[in-house]
Amino acid sequence: MKKLLTVLVMFCVIFVVGCGSKNTTSGSSSSPAGTTAASASSEAPKGEVKVMKMATANAKDRSLTRGLVKFGELVEKETNGSIKVEVYPDGQLGGDIQVFEAMKIGSVQGSTMSTGPIASFSKRFNIFDLPFLFKDAETAYKVLDGDIGQELLSELPAAGVVGLGYMENGFRDLTNNKREVKSPDDVKGLKIRTLENELHIELWKTLGATPTPMAITELFTALEQKVVDGQENPSGNIKLNKFYEVQKYVTKTGHVYNASPLIISNKFWEQLSDQEKEAIKKAAAESITWQRAENQKESKEAYDFLAQNGMTVTELTPEEKQKFVDALKPVYDKFKPTIGEDLVNKLLEAVK
Repeated sequence: MKKLLTVLVMFCVIFVVGCGSKNTTSGSSSSPAGTTAASASSEAPKGEVKVMKMATANAKDRSLTRGLVKFGELVEKETNGSIKVEVYPDGQLGGDIQVFEAMKIGSVQGSTMSTGPIASFSKRFNIFDLPFLFKDAETAYKVLDGDIGQELLSELPAAGVVGLGYMENGFRDLTNNKREVKSPDDVKGLKIRTLENELHIELWKTLGATPTPMAITELFTALEQKVVDGQENPSGNIKLNKFYEVQKYVTKTGHVYNASPLIISNKFWEQLSDQEKEAIKKAAAESITWQRAENQKESKEAYDFLAQNGMTVTELTPEEKQKFVDALKPVYDKFKPTIGEDLVNKLLEAVK
């Protein structure tokens, strides 16, 4: 009898250990996107697909979101399917600041967002949000794709992400529901939603407005409930976020050109093979060129749409725009020490 009990006990132990081993293997295959079954290895086992969750606060049909979709298609093609890209638009995974934090820990693998939010994590990126810096998009492309743009991208790994290049959000314009804006004096007293960025907050303070930083995912409701009087965004965002439903006036101030870096979680990047990294770089370059062209087209079409949907679209004369330029010169003086005076002067020389 004792022998029989001993045999039964041993059989149960073997059965339990076997089941436990099976469960561990199953769990490793469903580990978070971008990680591998063997945490010590930076190379995915043969046949395992790495998943890239790309999150953006932009609307589904925005050129930036479509640029991420294009990037994903190219990545999957160039890696022969070893990397699968999933795009989450409309702030499904949070606003820009939340997404950046998620990228730092690796729970989100990539995004594109304006330089304003990025500057919260890498201060020198404020340089690209200095008011009236670029006279046109072509000038911006030359700087961003040149030495200065690449120098700034090289600083991003210290903040937990890798920069692959610059997509385009576009020139930011002012909307409000109080009055037509033609001069800096017209801005005084308006409650304006801004990016969650100290330079943007200072910009609107300098013009006499009351800046209110918040994520774009909260903005429509804030405008509808009159928490703020207005906001500022590229025309494509004004259209696709339907701000025309709760705003009457749009002024083509073009006060800030917004580049939108394409960024990847450093934790995810370090788990890729050299071949996968090269494939992602190639896909990034091609998708950036494609997205910029799409954004230019989108921006032009948006103004006609806004006018047709009841907004008063105001184009500033050169003299009126110069008044804004002059009024915002103190912003340069305030942020030069933080950004670096040498870098600011180098950039001002480059944009000439």
